[in-house]
Amino acid sequence: MGERRGTGFYGEFKSAREIAEQMKRKKRRQQKKRAQIIVIGILMGMLVAFSIIIGSVSIYRHENPTIDIEPYLPERVADWAMIMPLISAAEEFPELDIEENYLTENPYSRPGTKLGKVKKIVIHYTANPGTGAHANRNYFEMLADVGDTYASSHFIIDLNGDIVQCVPLNEIAYASNEANAYSISIECCHEDEEGEFSDSTYNSCVELTARLCEYYQLDPKKDVLRHYDITGKECPRYYVKHPDEWNLFLSYVAKEMGE
Repeated sequence: MGERRGTGFYGEFKSAREIAEQMKRKKRRQQKKRAQIIVIGILMGMLVAFSIIIGSVSIYRHENPTIDIEPYLPERVADWAMIMPLISAAEEFPELDIEENYLTENPYSRPGTKLGKVKKIVIHYTANPGTGAHANRNYFEMLADVGDTYASSHFIIDLNGDIVQCVPLNEIAYASNEANAYSISIECCHEDEEGEFSDSTYNSCVELTARLCEYYQLDPKKDVLRHYDITGKECPRYYVKHPDEWNLFLSYVAKEMGE
């Protein structure tokens, strides 16, 4: 289908405000990259220091085999290099104007289980035509009382593009089956059974996905998936039936990231 219809964010022209916001995001990305380089340098220095310590301790351990050198192993240093887990997307990405409306902890939609290293972003559609983000969020909340299934999502994007965060980003959501343990989920509202996102929903999904990929250092072409790519479920339906549109979506995410 080519470019998005209407006057969405990814039309041919952008306003001065949008260009200014894009420049600010680019500056933040550059600052974050510089900070990461500094951190990597510090960690490499620490690794060298720990290697020297391990060598010295190993010599000593030859004569004292009961000494415990486990705390000095290099893989412990590698753990420190992991990206700090996020909790609130609203605090990290204020330009997206995200509403925090966390589900109550319960076994069916917010178990409180800690999320591991984030490796994937998974896009869904609600399969509930014509309903908004709050209605779908309240459905997830209702499961705490009804308890007839397990379902939730980290984010829901409304028909008008508003983003609601339902689950903290350091906890799993029940959205992507076996990928729950290492993925962040985004549910998108849609007008009809076909499941195509409105311009507003689409553009918000592009921006949110791009910000998450930047933070977690993910490649949108490899690490942004449809629910379909994990289980074979026809979700998000329109972008399963139209793979060219899915590839176009991924290209917009990469473009938003400045790639």
